[in-house]
Amino acid sequence: MKRCNTESRRSFIKRSTGAATALMIPGLSLTESFEVKQNSGNEGIAINDNAFIKTGFAEVDVSPEIGMEQPSGYGKLYHTKFHDPCKVRASVFDDGTNRAAIVGIDVAFIPEWLIESVRKKVESQCGIPGNSIMISASHSHSSGPAGMIYEGDYDHANSLVRELAYENSTVADPRYMDIMENGLVEAICKADSLSAESVMGVGTGIENKVSFNRRFRMKDGRTYTHPGQGNPNIIEPAGPKDPEVGVVGAWNKEGKCTGCIVNFACHATTNPGGISANYIYYLEQTIRGAMGPDCIVVFLPGASGDVTQVDNQNPYKNLAGEEWARFVGGRIGAEAVKVLLSMPRGTVTPVRSMSKILKIDRRKPDPERVKKCYDIVKQSPEVAGKTEWSFAKEIVLLDAMIEKSPAEIVEVHALQIGPALFIANPAELFCQLGLDIKKKSPFKYTFPVCLANGYAGYVPTKESFSASGGGYETRLTSYSNLDVEAGNMIVEAGAGLARTLTPAPEPEFAKAPPFSGKPWEYGNVKPELK
Repeated sequence: MKRCNTESRRSFIKRSTGAATALMIPGLSLTESFEVKQNSGNEGIAINDNAFIKTGFAEVDVSPEIGMEQPSGYGKLYHTKFHDPCKVRASVFDDGTNRAAIVGIDVAFIPEWLIESVRKKVESQCGIPGNSIMISASHSHSSGPAGMIYEGDYDHANSLVRELAYENSTVADPRYMDIMENGLVEAICKADSLSAESVMGVGTGIENKVSFNRRFRMKDGRTYTHPGQGNPNIIEPAGPKDPEVGVVGAWNKEGKCTGCIVNFACHATTNPGGISANYIYYLEQTIRGAMGPDCIVVFLPGASGDVTQVDNQNPYKNLAGEEWARFVGGRIGAEAVKVLLSMPRGTVTPVRSMSKILKIDRRKPDPERVKKCYDIVKQSPEVAGKTEWSFAKEIVLLDAMIEKSPAEIVEVHALQIGPALFIANPAELFCQLGLDIKKKSPFKYTFPVCLANGYAGYVPTKESFSASGGGYETRLTSYSNLDVEAGNMIVEAGAGLARTLTPAPEPEFAKAPPFSGKPWEYGNVKPELK
């Protein structure tokens, strides 16, 4: 499989959505153009006696094989054992006028060309419009070989660059990409075939013990990523965390919870040991323990580009492996269960979908730096130093990438399910930017979804690139390289889509019957002493 180019992506978007409008946004030094697309439907539909919602949920196993590559940053690592299955978990919503799918998959990232292929096949096989399908990677670091480099990406480059890309970097396995694609199409169409009239609920909870911002302001005036537990030079975290657990649940006519969507901002880097969905496995197990073993749990990562489970300010030893995965997933899952048990249920409509397509320039490395990096990578990692060599390799790869693709195509996607709005982007967006989207949205229930419909690498806040900024995520690599305005562009695009849509009423609990005028006879008695 080869990654599709920008032109094929644009042409697919036009084929899927009809007319497109191109605008230029003044005041930015980089190029930004977007196309707007949306489903048909009546804006601002209110819940009424004639409204209904059908939902369907399904899952498909997409576990990699032992011996396949494991996502490992910028080098090579291979799976040697199995812990739990990696899955596609799909949900489909039908309000009688529009259908949409929200999907989570246990991989580190998913490329835009695979999203396009899945959307086309689903639209052909079961009729769900491609532009109404949102697919997000959980970013499990214990999943299969879904990137970061794809067959054909660097075929245009010289032999050294090709060797660095294909032999010394994390590379997708074409066999596994087929497993992913087939699993995604199967899960979405299966969920659609299982669609039945349902009642739904929306709510949020708070889990503030499992996630932490990993970037810190230091006494030397700069910002470090993971400065080390107990480092005396730490002043304070350089960014926030988002403890909100967003939940959407669905129940069938018999009152059985058929599925739910859970949105939370934390890297899936607990790695319990072997092939695994990461902490999402324990999140799923916790919810199923309360809601039933057949409840499908669709996990969508929030804005967690700078948020992980690692507490650098913990005075005690942090957990590790299996114990850490169980702790993080169990606590998020337990909070989701509380929300599910507490939310009022009813008819939740409308279903609507809209997108903007942004074109965002890449930051270009200085030519002199590129030349020095070429000299470094010609040495062995042992001679140059492993870290120095790895990031020199990344500069060389980025330089070759820009030659072929000087800008990234970024889809910002808003999908409304009644009072809930999912706003997706393909980046590892910094947490503050996700909070900004929530603040600017008119929807009470606004859930940022990252690593969705493609991947665009780390997108930090603009402040992170200032003299007092820094950290691993701001370093130029083939994965992290978008213009410093990228975060603001994504926020404004998402907020703009949110303002175009109208929040619908959320379900309410039934009112208590009027007082009968008579208290309970058993309870309306005087105390008796003898």
